Amino acid sequence: MFRIVAWLLAMTFCAAVARQHSGVRAWVWAGIAMLCFVGGARLAYGLFAVGGRVGSLLVCGAVAACLLAVSIGADTGDDRGWTPVGMLSVFAVMATVGGIWLLVRQWTWGDWLAWAAPLVFTAVVSLAVASGSVLHAMYADSLGVTPDDLDVPGIWQATSAVKLLSLLSYALFVPALWGIAKHVHAPFVSPVERLGVPLYVLTQVAVVLVCGLGALDSARKAVEDFRTAAVRKTAPPSYFGVEPEWVCVEPTVPAAKLGSRGGVLKPERPYLSFGEAGGTVSLWDEPAGSALQMPAEQVRLVPAADGRVRCTFSYQRVAKDG
Repeated sequence: MFRIVAWLLAMTFCAAVARQHSGVRAWVWAGIAMLCFVGGARLAYGLFAVGGRVGSLLVCGAVAACLLAVSIGADTGDDRGWTPVGMLSVFAVMATVGGIWLLVRQWTWGDWLAWAAPLVFTAVVSLAVASGSVLHAMYADSLGVTPDDLDVPGIWQATSAVKLLSLLSYALFVPALWGIAKHVHAPFVSPVERLGVPLYVLTQVAVVLVCGLGALDSARKAVEDFRTAAVRKTAPPSYFGVEPEWVCVEPTVPAAKLGSRGGVLKPERPYLSFGEAGGTVSLWDEPAGSALQMPAEQVRLVPAADGRVRCTFSYQRVAKDG
């Protein structure tokens, strides 16, 4: 059954590639897709020793038709359908799930020490570290503030921890391939007990590197989106409970007594605010490209529609107080 599914998925992939081309290349890939279907149908025909062969062929044809319909976007109305890159991602996920299942079926104590222990250890450490919100710390550091300045609710810190742990799944691809190789008795597979310590170290390093790179990429992408929104004066996207918004900053004390850090407040223009945390208001100064902070009791934040408005009311009051 696994081999039948593999043939049908290969057929679907070739059909998707054929759809991306035209002319001779499209016909070549379509021919390969047909050969893959024939391979799957041949296995389906011999799936049962006695009886059921016609039914097996019908089921194989129905599954193939469904896969092709979805791959070309017939069910979703999408003109593009599945892309080859997207399908490779799906195949990688399926191979990981299937390989891990095959590996677990064969695991000995040596396998548990080699594969499960590093992953469990890393997961526990990640959970402990993520309680302080690693993703939020990376996001805040890129913008010149601290996680405490963002005042992220606990539920969103837990959500970011789940995101961080989900990055660990990428490290499962190698042990999944190992499980598939052991299942098919590949000649290059040696008993895993002999490689327990090296596999432990390599897996631990791989998990940490993949998790770290994924976390960095997640925070980097969020910061890029934030900076783009700040330049365009539009509403920035949220990031695990961090909800920056455009505000007009109205000082409640004379300008000379305003204890701002990181720059000078200009009340006539709006700022992106990260909110109030620990008695401090954190703002993003786009022209300066840095964060501006001041005591919360010295200013009043008035929501603004976007970054294009002019905060005349706030400016007039400041001028009057000065």
